[in-house]
Amino acid sequence: MKTIKVVAAIIIDNGKVFATQRGYGEFKDGWEFPGGKIEEGETAREAIVREIREELDTEIQVEELLDTVEYDYPKFHLSMDCFICTVKSGDLVLKEHEAAKWLTKETLGSVEWLPADEGLIEKIREYIQKN
Repeated sequence: MKTIKVVAAIIIDNGKVFATQRGYGEFKDGWEFPGGKIEEGETAREAIVREIREELDTEIQVEELLDTVEYDYPKFHLSMDCFICTVKSGDLVLKEHEAAKWLTKETLGSVEWLPADEGLIEKIREYIQKN
């Protein structure tokens, strides 16, 4: 099975988490943490900064790696490095997603997460509780 290496930004501001709704592809309409594929020669941290700049026209500060999710979809294996991030500058402009929401730790479960992202919800709640 082919492995796809991606990065995801868990953007947190004042205890709220930024979630995006996919606007294209096989998983259209599912909710996810924004990000994308790591390009050749890039580190995971470089990739997440580039992806958020491209997808959301925003500069982020990468704080720490929260988790690496390993998930088997029917057609591929996903390896996703998930970073806690904050906004340095920009307004989170949706260029590829159809919708976005700021969710609290209480409302994190209120959207239909893509399967790989769903496993992060409890870890994010714990992170917000501690910080």
